[in-house]
Amino acid sequence: MKEKIIGIGTWLDKVADSLVTREKKLGRSLDLIRVESGLGASGIPHIGSMGDAVRAYGISLALQNLGFNSELITYSDDMDGLRKIPAGFPSWLEEYIAKPVSTIPDPFGKCHNSYANHMSSLLSDSLDRVGIKYIFKSASDIYRSGILNNEIDCILQNSELLGKKISTLVGQDKYIDTLPYFPICENCKRLYVTHAEKYLSVERKIIYTCSGSKIGTREIPGCGYSGESRIDKGSGKLAWKVEFASRWKALDIRFEAYGKDIMDSVRVNDWVCSSLLDFPHPLHVKYEMFLDKVGKKISKSTGNVLTPQMWLKYGSPESILLLLYKRISGTRHIGLDDIPMLMDEYDYYEDLYFNKIKEHNNSKLHKYKGIYEYINKLNPPPKSSKHVPYRILVQQASLFEGKERSHKIFQRLKKYGLVEEKTHDLINRITLASTWSDDLSMEDRLPISINAKEKDALVDLLTELKNLTGKDSQKIADNIQTRIFEISKKHKIEPRLFFKLLYQILINSDRGPKLGNYLEDLGLHRTCQIIEKYI
Repeated sequence: MKEKIIGIGTWLDKVADSLVTREKKLGRSLDLIRVESGLGASGIPHIGSMGDAVRAYGISLALQNLGFNSELITYSDDMDGLRKIPAGFPSWLEEYIAKPVSTIPDPFGKCHNSYANHMSSLLSDSLDRVGIKYIFKSASDIYRSGILNNEIDCILQNSELLGKKISTLVGQDKYIDTLPYFPICENCKRLYVTHAEKYLSVERKIIYTCSGSKIGTREIPGCGYSGESRIDKGSGKLAWKVEFASRWKALDIRFEAYGKDIMDSVRVNDWVCSSLLDFPHPLHVKYEMFLDKVGKKISKSTGNVLTPQMWLKYGSPESILLLLYKRISGTRHIGLDDIPMLMDEYDYYEDLYFNKIKEHNNSKLHKYKGIYEYINKLNPPPKSSKHVPYRILVQQASLFEGKERSHKIFQRLKKYGLVEEKTHDLINRITLASTWSDDLSMEDRLPISINAKEKDALVDLLTELKNLTGKDSQKIADNIQTRIFEISKKHKIEPRLFFKLLYQILINSDRGPKLGNYLEDLGLHRTCQIIEKYI
């Protein structure tokens, strides 16, 4: 049975289609379908933080592709209290533990008006650099403006029922005895250390005591102050277990993905949204965590952060969007060493899109072409670029330095027939690869396995190269090319496999320019030095 292709054949289209079907069943207006992504403001944003927003934008694009008006809301939780000092941050932040990050000075100087603004701006910067369109909302502005007042009031009036439900759903008894709201202590200005004891619904006031609390594994003492806090003054915030629900309703959010680390919070918020606030909770997609190469969760607090800015120092916006759009399920082990592969993989998707290469599996072809379109925000270029493998650019960059570096690399590529004209995209890629060559190339060697037959062939090639002489560079290049073919046949190695081995040894890639010309340019003495390391 032929598989039905939805939209342009990607997981984004399937989610968007499910969302529209659900909304129609609920009978809600489809004039504008809002999707949301939460932006953490308590630490350096990493690839996972960016991924949440990028994927939500992909759903918004898919909805637009299906003919619906849609927009992405990015919600910065800048009312969150600082729970601990992230690795590498200044120690003076200790005095701001449990204070809202929007009230803490910028720890990196005076470039932003607060800690939260600095962190949020880093994520906004990365989204801007890859072309994501979004509407930014900050929690501090939302609370101060009173947008959540009715939702907060409803939640607090039903706090007894809510406390019991939270206990039933996730086994947490905390909110049986306390309201799911944290006033900012008027005396010490801290959050989470206050105990909300009573809600006066008519006055919309909370009676609280600053009695202290356990944050993570650490006991944070309260100052002992007792006071009142109005919910319409932005001087406090809802607990996570209920806050998502309040903004889903207030902002009319129809889709939000989530990571498995907050599954319990999402379960409670879904119930609060649908049952207490009378607003069907958004459609969700659960995604797995990004892990580093040793299997640890990428974390703002522990310091093993791979930031979008780090990635974009070496890779194109298209490479990072490919990483995030390829799939949503499954744990991902990522690092900067994935960039060369993803740069070349994007070129593969482009060649498929423009039918330069064939893919006989129709489902895969639709998926690859669809992902390519989403990477290009449903506005792909009119024609394919001329592609040069990233590792070849890195290797060429290692041969040159100085102001004329990009031009010299271009001239080499043109000589090898890999490019025809100097384009903005090509020069940008050369710049990225040059930075990689300067910073990371020694850490990026492909593993090479050489058997006895191949080793003997390399020894023969070394002998031939050392005996080649002459002044005519093109004649030398042609002789090298001929010798490689002859030696591969002599040792009964398929020529394409012997060429592939030489590319891996000399260029750190599976393919590249015509080897005769390349080796002559590299210099026979230098070529022999490199090959000798492997035999």
